[in-house]
Amino acid sequence: MKGVTIDEQLNYLKKGLAELIREEELRERLIQSEKTGRPLRIKAGFDPTAPDLHLGHTVLLRKMKHFQDLGHTVIFLIGDITGLIGDPTGRNITRPPMTREEINRNAETYKEQVFKILDPHKTEIRFNSEWLEPLSFVDIIKLCSKYTVARLLERDEYTKRLKDGTPISFHELLYPFSQAYDSVMLKCDLEMGGTDQKFNLLVGREIQRDYGQPPQMVATVPLLEGTDGVEKMSKSKGNYIGITESPKVMFRKVMGISDELMWRYYELLTDKSLPQIAELRQSQQPMAAKQALARQIVADFHSAEAATQAQADFDREVRGGEEPADIETISMPPDAGSSLPKILVAAGLADSRTDAERKIKAGAVEINGEKHNSLTVDLPPGIHVFRVGKKWKRVQVP
Repeated sequence: MKGVTIDEQLNYLKKGLAELIREEELRERLIQSEKTGRPLRIKAGFDPTAPDLHLGHTVLLRKMKHFQDLGHTVIFLIGDITGLIGDPTGRNITRPPMTREEINRNAETYKEQVFKILDPHKTEIRFNSEWLEPLSFVDIIKLCSKYTVARLLERDEYTKRLKDGTPISFHELLYPFSQAYDSVMLKCDLEMGGTDQKFNLLVGREIQRDYGQPPQMVATVPLLEGTDGVEKMSKSKGNYIGITESPKVMFRKVMGISDELMWRYYELLTDKSLPQIAELRQSQQPMAAKQALARQIVADFHSAEAATQAQADFDREVRGGEEPADIETISMPPDAGSSLPKILVAAGLADSRTDAERKIKAGAVEINGEKHNSLTVDLPPGIHVFRVGKKWKRVQVP
């Protein structure tokens, strides 16, 4: 982005950040980078605890891309060693340890997905096992000697757990040191993370000083609420939108969020400025604005054509109530007989027999376009189309 002033660069980089420590340091390093031609080194670490990235991860990735737009180098650090330690950030219990096989498998998936956003030519993908695994016990003791237990226990999460009587395992205390040592080995100018990572990022500043390096700057991004609008987006909570999900699924999940959450997604998941979002909020009806957001998100991870098709499918199937073109066909279980609850559970249209009976009695079950209120059904051989709410299935009767 030649010809962009330092002030313009700072404004571009600060958009969407929760906090920047320290802005004056970033200004100075941007000036030095411009003078020397040395790009800044920007790091963000990802523990490969799940095989797929979701939109919550992309808040950070999008901001990393902004640094790339200005010519700087981004380091996508896969915490294959720290993933084995576990980090209690935002939790009341420690993160369960993973096997090496799980970590390696998930890391490969991350590497495939990250370039949906980042520029591969300006990205370093590194694994912290490269420098953490060779450390001797003496090296680890020396690293830990650079920080006090009192400082570690200032972390809000530890304070809460001590107050609640929730155990803190000693290995958890090593996590900030390993993350800080990553910054030392990578000679980071700036490290990024979610707001729940602020403590660890600040430890990195202190440890870098002890190793004679300029302390890294810290930039945190807000945690994206999941589709429930309450908790942080997480695959384990089921409130996520995965970046590898089909266009149809992505579109429907975005359309399912609340109108208020939609504007939060506009701010964190698009490049629209705050004034543009405010104008959109004034000029468009929520439904139209949400459809535009859903199209944009699908286009970002698939294509504009896929986004158009996803909206057409949504309008036809969800808003129009028409039969989807891609309904799954299942065979009726042999022991179902004439029991409609058994058929619904087997088809995945109800969670349990009790749930199935409730839906039948509520008039939510349609078979071949007609409502069915009886717990028994006599279906002739052939394929029958079932609909329960927004879910459709074809059932093959032998």
